[in-house]
Amino acid sequence: MSLEIKVPEVGESITEVTIASWLKKDGDFVEQDEIIAELESDKATFELPAEASGVLKIKAQEDETIEVGAVICEIDEDAKGGNSKPEEKKEEKSELKQKKKESSSSSSGPKKTGEVHEMVVPTVGESITEVTISSWLKSDGDYVEMDEVIAEVESDKATFELPAEANGFLQIVAQEDDTIEIGATICKIEVTEGDAPSESSSVKSSASSDSGSESKDEDRESYATGHASPAAAKILKEKGIDASNVKGSGKDGRITKEDAENAEKQQASKSTEKESKSGDSGIETKSVPGPSSERDQRREKMSSLRKTVARRLVSVKNETAMLTTFNEVDMKPIMDLRKKYKEQFKEKYEVGLGFMSFFTKACTMALKEFPAVNAQIDGNEMVYSDYVDMSIAVSSPKGLVVPIIRNAEKLSFNEVESEVIRLAVKARDGKLSIDEMSGGTFTITNGGIFGSMLSTPIINAPQSAILGMHNIVERPVAINGEVQIRPIMYVALSYDHRIIDGKESVSFLVRVKELLEDPTRLLLGI
Repeated sequence: MSLEIKVPEVGESITEVTIASWLKKDGDFVEQDEIIAELESDKATFELPAEASGVLKIKAQEDETIEVGAVICEIDEDAKGGNSKPEEKKEEKSELKQKKKESSSSSSGPKKTGEVHEMVVPTVGESITEVTISSWLKSDGDYVEMDEVIAEVESDKATFELPAEANGFLQIVAQEDDTIEIGATICKIEVTEGDAPSESSSVKSSASSDSGSESKDEDRESYATGHASPAAAKILKEKGIDASNVKGSGKDGRITKEDAENAEKQQASKSTEKESKSGDSGIETKSVPGPSSERDQRREKMSSLRKTVARRLVSVKNETAMLTTFNEVDMKPIMDLRKKYKEQFKEKYEVGLGFMSFFTKACTMALKEFPAVNAQIDGNEMVYSDYVDMSIAVSSPKGLVVPIIRNAEKLSFNEVESEVIRLAVKARDGKLSIDEMSGGTFTITNGGIFGSMLSTPIINAPQSAILGMHNIVERPVAINGEVQIRPIMYVALSYDHRIIDGKESVSFLVRVKELLEDPTRLLLGI
């Protein structure tokens, strides 16, 4: 009797999947629950287990896209496998996977309790629904201790560590670069009792098992040897490189993502060596640099942060009625004030007096007068906030992040400057927490530090407006009938026209301009 295996439902919005790779060949004997293929959706890569024991008949090929519910393969439960016997399969599977566990166990070591603890992706923030496995710090089958960090998980806002929730042997479910939803199973731990396996005992046991051979510890093989991780396998496939030609640098010889990325470079260097050797054959050859020598390309996978930023920016452009209004600010009064008091300010507060504190204070005052600019749309309702959580766009090594200055309307100049520096340093070091980037009612972004003269910043959803600062350039302006050279900055306000009217947006920006051009108003609150 043949059992039809169909593509399972993997999510509400997912209607089709692509076959990333078959782990078994047509005609192979497979065991029930054995992983036979890897399927890929637009959100994640997941494994397809066999629903019964029997001989596999493949219906859909690799790289083929098929709908959810369609037949992907059949399993003939009455047939006997031609390529391998079930007993051999069981032996091979259990022997390879349990080798490390058995060799590291001793009479005084950990003992399995029979309990398997499932670890799920924890809730890391209100608006975060999925995360990406950045890297596993432990390998499948490794012994882990309670609270030991076993993986790094990346959301669209930050990278955080995942600690083990029990003592035992690790069973990895989600692979590196997989994107999985909050609450989904990320790994399992076979719970154990007793002390952790000592390094000396595991070394002795491995030495005794290999007593009749001359092979070194580095040369020992396990199920991971020469096996590429899903991310590495994908890169190698794109490059057309056979995994058997790549030496793995991961644990037990596993081929990592970095190994796959470096594989092409290694092959290129080998071909160069061959050419140089052929040039030594006595025949004179002249090396003429071809046009291809300066037309190299490289591919890098988009990070989770970059993909999320891209998705949100496109979403904002498509789902909001975004407009931008512009104005210019004469920065001379602020620059004169800074020049006069910056040394005393720094001596007293141990922090510099920058432009960001002036713009933050000016915006918080203007937002009180025009609350719609500080509001946001939630379904069919408009939510107005009587506080200002100011989002400050900061460039970090991983991309643009937007930490938040809470209750900015209550802070003094030195408190704002201190917060800006604190958040910028944490962003640079990659130590911003989810809470420090969640929320926000209004955003300020400063493209001027990179030399931008004028731009139309995109709204930071679900906020309704964002102020863009730009570089300061000396320009001729008419003042009281006379032409004078003044330091001028163009400012831009992008806003959602669904909640903010044109009159409010223009009036808000004019109010910000007035406060900046007469900074004593900021101190007097008028």
